Amino acid sequence: MLRLPMLISFSIFLVSCEKNIGFLPKDSEPVVVVDAFIENQRFPEVRLSHSLSYFSKLTPDLLASTFIHGAKVVMSNGVRTHVLKEYKRELVSGYYIFYYSVDSSRLNSSFKGDFGKEYSLAITVDGKEYTATTTIPHLTKRIDSLWWKPAPGNNDPEKVAVMARLTDPPGYGNYIRYYVQVDSGPFYPPLTSVFDDQIVDGKTYDVQLESGVNRADDIDLEEYGFFFHGETITVKLCNIDKATFDFWRTMEYNYSSIGNPFSSPTKVLSNVKGGALGYFGGYAVQYNTLVIP
Repeated sequence: MLRLPMLISFSIFLVSCEKNIGFLPKDSEPVVVVDAFIENQRFPEVRLSHSLSYFSKLTPDLLASTFIHGAKVVMSNGVRTHVLKEYKRELVSGYYIFYYSVDSSRLNSSFKGDFGKEYSLAITVDGKEYTATTTIPHLTKRIDSLWWKPAPGNNDPEKVAVMARLTDPPGYGNYIRYYVQVDSGPFYPPLTSVFDDQIVDGKTYDVQLESGVNRADDIDLEEYGFFFHGETITVKLCNIDKATFDFWRTMEYNYSSIGNPFSSPTKVLSNVKGGALGYFGGYAVQYNTLVIP
């Protein structure tokens, strides 16, 4: 049994062992970020930017300054090879998004996405090359039907839940991502948008679909996931390959863990080689629409 003087001495010893550790975070050099995709029956689109420091104060002007201009972007479907052209699209007054897509003056070598095809991408920025490949899968996993029902456990008669019935083909390796459009608004993915078939392989099952979110906005968790009477809902279901699934799976996990001191760090899995961040993804797309009266 420790006596009081000994206990006090021991406590002083422990306190004297504490050491304040201070460090100054070092800003890393900007890295090329690739956001590239191709869908069935659509031309490819590639957005290029530079990464920002973790401690950057985000402003519209700062974000606009990150776009990479004048890059050489080449895409191939194995038969045709096409050099993409840079375009700009106005988002809000005075601010634009810049992207690369087919050169309208060279349509003889252009192509749209097709089921079951592989595509390669080569990007050259400041003399350095970045490469990636992706596949548009066959449209094997589909939504069989959509319907709505009153939101569970809620007293608001205007609020509803949207349900979907899907059939997963036999054999593991069917990956999906989905987006939701409300009325004529943009398509947004929900907080968790990608799924594999480890549990539902070969089954027909019902699942509640969540509403899409713009991650730049504040999310009202009381309303999130539900829809309302009078809305028209369009669901964009995409069959994707494993590399695209892994990118969005790890990206969304990182989104959800931001600010959580108990979460484990997860590396976002990119399929772009050469040291860039981001991904190149292929999407086999199916659209389904539901009118909620």
